Amino acid sequence: MTEEQQSAVQAPASTGRWGPPPALTGFLVLLLAMFALAYGVGSAAGPVAPGMRSTVGDAGPAEPGGGMGGMNGGMGGMSGGGR
Repeated sequence: MTEEQQSAVQAPASTGRWGPPPALTGFLVLLLAMFALAYGVGSAAGPVAPGMRSTVGDAGPAEPGGGMGGMNGGMGGMSGGGR
């Protein structure tokens, strides 16, 4: 009778299919949900930098001075001649 009990308690047969661990699946779902939430909040907030404008339909001229805002070599005190 011990042989019958031992044969009845066997490990389940492997189906040969691989599946990701549940923790990995849960992590990926959480990551996707957090990305979607952050994207939604960012879209609702809009641009937050000063002077930032949408580029959709904006065909205006470029900013004068190459867009550097007045930084055209303005390091005059760094010439190295004060030895």
